[in-house]
Amino acid sequence: MNRTFRGVAYVSVWVVIWGTVASLMDWMLLTGEVYETASSGQAVTFIAYGAATVVLATRFSGRFLTEADSEASDQE
Repeated sequence: MNRTFRGVAYVSVWVVIWGTVASLMDWMLLTGEVYETASSGQAVTFIAYGAATVVLATRFSGRFLTEADSEASDQE
């Protein structure tokens, strides 16, 4: 698999995960009336989940992205 495509796909999947999880949590907090729409609480929710997603994506990147490097070395 092309190294650039693999990287773009990896980041895209994490963006979808971040958006889905943060939106579900936001919906739960809005439904529970913890904060209101367009409040700072909403921004904090998405920023916090974004930061957590970046940490997880960085930690798991070695498992998914370095394999492409070793495969390319094996084929040369």
